[in-house]
Amino acid sequence: MAEGGIEHSMSDTESVPRHSSLYSDHSWNYVDKTSVEVCNIMTNLGYGEEIRRRRILKYREWDSLMNSISVNNISIITAGSKAEGLTGWLESDFDTLYVLKTVLCVEAGIDLHTTPDDIEVYRMDTRVYPGYCKMLLERQGSTRFNVIKNALCDDGKGNAILSSGLFLDELAKFKLYGIPRGRAGPSLPRTLKKGNLDIDYVQAIRCQCPCILQRWAARPRNWPAPNVVRKVVSLGSFVTPVGFKGSEDKLFEWRICFNTGETELVNNLNSTQAKLYVILKLIVKDVLNPKNKEVTSYVLKNIILWQAERNLPSLFQENKLFHWLHDALITLKTAIASTQLPYYMIPDRNLMAACGLQDEQQRKWVADITEMIEEGPRVILRLPKIRQAIICHPEPLMWFSRRRIKMEMLTLELRIRAAQCRDKKGACDNSDIMLQEIHRHQTEIVREVRQRMLMECSAADDLDDKLLGILM
Repeated sequence: MAEGGIEHSMSDTESVPRHSSLYSDHSWNYVDKTSVEVCNIMTNLGYGEEIRRRRILKYREWDSLMNSISVNNISIITAGSKAEGLTGWLESDFDTLYVLKTVLCVEAGIDLHTTPDDIEVYRMDTRVYPGYCKMLLERQGSTRFNVIKNALCDDGKGNAILSSGLFLDELAKFKLYGIPRGRAGPSLPRTLKKGNLDIDYVQAIRCQCPCILQRWAARPRNWPAPNVVRKVVSLGSFVTPVGFKGSEDKLFEWRICFNTGETELVNNLNSTQAKLYVILKLIVKDVLNPKNKEVTSYVLKNIILWQAERNLPSLFQENKLFHWLHDALITLKTAIASTQLPYYMIPDRNLMAACGLQDEQQRKWVADITEMIEEGPRVILRLPKIRQAIICHPEPLMWFSRRRIKMEMLTLELRIRAAQCRDKKGACDNSDIMLQEIHRHQTEIVREVRQRMLMECSAADDLDDKLLGILM
């Protein structure tokens, strides 16, 4: 967004259709009609419930396929916004967990007699910052990866301790697909040149921490339903190789994570809550625009989860979208001003601790959010993606949206089918009839969109970039 804020970006008020209730009223008090309008726009932009559920199923199908054909000791789990069905193909990074099958981390008091002898077991030492632990070797497995062997140290007390820092160093030596993009917390980001995909590889170790999960499950709540709570508990947790930023022992600490459980929770949000989460992410990206991840999507996810737990599900209706956006912005402002936000799964962990937020930036963001709150629903016009959709005539928006969603679904189908058609050496049989049919449909969509864009006088020199933006 331009630096001048909403007044600058909306100086040409004729660009906003006069039928829109955003045109005349700045308060949060008339929000019902506007909320429904924006929910409909979000659906047209690819955040509706139907496309969300289809994405979720396709990424689950991909994980199941990858794990069925994998011959190594690693399980693959798609995490983050892709697993939640909330982003398109190229809209965000692919977060992928690679979970070691032959290593397990357990809480104190866990009986190991039911754990197979070939599994290497580590005990959690949680006498560190909440939400983190150290891993002390309890029982060596029958086989051990070099990445584990080379990351083991002596803690000075006669215990073998697994270093998260050395573990990540060892992983960085592996030849992963793509061009390295440095490190980001526990992940090793890569960019796949072919397809322009950004992937965050995170190696994880499965963790049994029933006491932590039972404390979460025992909280009084309005949401989620008891069966969902039980499922989240059954999914367990993981530890990933990153310590608390403010700790002197961070190179020996591991973060306790609940990736699959949190995916289950987000997938049980209703359509209004999911759209609210997306809008919050757009506000942080387009308005606050953090340079060093001082405020992350994960912070926003926790705001949404707390909001859901503390309120009746029946209150989250389409016509109340802006009511809940107002509520979420107040929570975000408070989190930034106080640098305090409890982690939804382990409330003793403060997600804003050691976030790197400087005083000047903190003051600016508090002022920016205060201004957004005062603007009322017109805050949505700060977001280029939604503002453009409001300005756009409904017919072309729907036309392009349908083709973009169809292209995304075909791409997900292509990814799965191509994996099914690989031989033992990894080569794909491109003569497969289904692959050819998918390619034919994709080519037809590109032809249709290109033809319409040329008819509407799009500049030929940037036509391919526009096509990519529309179709992905």
